[in-house]
Amino acid sequence: MVAALAASGVRRVYGLPGDSLNGFTDALRRNGAVSWAHVRHEETAAFAAAGEAAVTGRLAVTAGSCGPGNLHLINGLFDAQRSRVPVLAVAAHIPRAEIGGEYFQETHPQELFRECSVYREMASLPEQVPRMLRIAMRSALERRGVAVLVVPGELFLADIDLPVPPRPVVGTSSRVRPDDAGLARAAEVLNRAERVTILGGAGCHDAHDEAVALADALKAPMVHALRGKEFLEHDNPYDVGLTGLIGYSSGYRAMEHCDALLMLGTDFPYRQFYPGPDVPVVQVDVRGEHIGRRTEVDVPLVGTVKDTAAALLPLLRPRTDRSFADRMTGHYRKVRGRLDHLAAAGQSDNPMHPQHVAATVDKLATRDAVFTADVGTPTVWAARYLTMNGHRRLIGSFNHGTMANALPHAIGVQASHPGRQVVALCGDGGLSMLMGELLTLRRLELPVKIVVFNNTALSFVELEMKAAGIVNFGTDLGETDYAEVARAAGLFGARAERPGQLEEALTTALEHDGPALVDARTARQELSLPPKITYGQLKGFTLFATRTILSGRADEIVELARTNLRDLGFD
Repeated sequence: MVAALAASGVRRVYGLPGDSLNGFTDALRRNGAVSWAHVRHEETAAFAAAGEAAVTGRLAVTAGSCGPGNLHLINGLFDAQRSRVPVLAVAAHIPRAEIGGEYFQETHPQELFRECSVYREMASLPEQVPRMLRIAMRSALERRGVAVLVVPGELFLADIDLPVPPRPVVGTSSRVRPDDAGLARAAEVLNRAERVTILGGAGCHDAHDEAVALADALKAPMVHALRGKEFLEHDNPYDVGLTGLIGYSSGYRAMEHCDALLMLGTDFPYRQFYPGPDVPVVQVDVRGEHIGRRTEVDVPLVGTVKDTAAALLPLLRPRTDRSFADRMTGHYRKVRGRLDHLAAAGQSDNPMHPQHVAATVDKLATRDAVFTADVGTPTVWAARYLTMNGHRRLIGSFNHGTMANALPHAIGVQASHPGRQVVALCGDGGLSMLMGELLTLRRLELPVKIVVFNNTALSFVELEMKAAGIVNFGTDLGETDYAEVARAAGLFGARAERPGQLEEALTTALEHDGPALVDARTARQELSLPPKITYGQLKGFTLFATRTILSGRADEIVELARTNLRDLGFD
């Protein structure tokens, strides 16, 4: 198994050892070509593999011992599956003879991992393992997802005859485009429309130029989903930003006012942000089963964005009227100016506005930095304030939406790119959930830079409660100095409580030769307003304010107002 992994370019396996896995980890030790990346929790191992696969596009591997060991992998594997990155999970199992008897630590891995994998099978004989391993690796690579190989522990110790060295299993690339009839129907819809909007996502990862060329031909504003930000935001005169719950009003308006929508490589899930049913939709996706899942589609096109755009472009009638695109991009410039204003901070701000922290990180990070962001408010500020340039990357749990992903993702990115700057934007809730991985950074000598948005609360959950009219409860995390925690773990640690301290702390951490953490004390009551506020949200917020005052916590309403006066136009 180890020889096959090494031949296929795998250089590390993330996991924790355990008795049922001992034969496999001992083979890693004896082989030497594939390293054992020892983390503190199997959930981290799966996330780290997902992070590595996301930035390399190649197969990444994680492993867990029987029962609880590989069961801990499941959250990270769900994330990898939903992010469509190739990950192989080696799940050790109890002895074959004991299966079905409720043996110590017995589970049913093939069933447990069914929903988060493209392949999951158990080997019963030693001779099955080499072939099943190749099938699992190929499935993960070609279907861009998780493959789980379940191996009873004693099979790792078995001898078999291998007549030839293992051949490498590597990913393939293909040109995939729709037929001419489908392309003609799409061109007819788009040529007939007067106001086309493009919505692009992660499927545009290698098609930036082609997507922009379509926008230019159609004079169409381009909205990007969150996972499309890193691929479509830069060098794009038609960009109008994000839409969705953490998007901009400019992206929302471009979708609202179009009379045709062209979707490129996106499975954007929020149906309330799509245009009305009378607006024709053309959707391009290499996975045909994803077309029409979110909104009714008039012309489905199965193909890669790159190949489909190149084939569609000659069929489009060139336009000269830029009025719709100019109106939407002008709206975006106003929105962008307002967001940049919110990122400015006075030297007396204590705690700091999180927008200022994110904007300062953006300013100081390298040209090719890889950012990972925890779910919640760190993702909001990353989406709004990190500048993508075609070299930077942004990795997060954007489809699965799980807490505590940023540091584990960063471990996998940094392990596979030792010379690249990797910055984890962590919430204090997310970091504290898997805080033992600070020791992993030290143990593996990974120079990850951590920025903690420390607002002493699960602040995104509090925002959801406010919008629903619920008094905040159960979200307080208490005061913690994460810089002290980092220093205790053997890392560089610094704390910034006001803007005058922030840039020096970040600069020192980013230049530090090793893992480093900056604890940035940010405002708890900062609001991240959606692009459109519904009546239900307004009603819920009013109920929240009333109930909070009646419960004797009027000071929280005062703090909320003081923190967010800038959003209302007051400085």
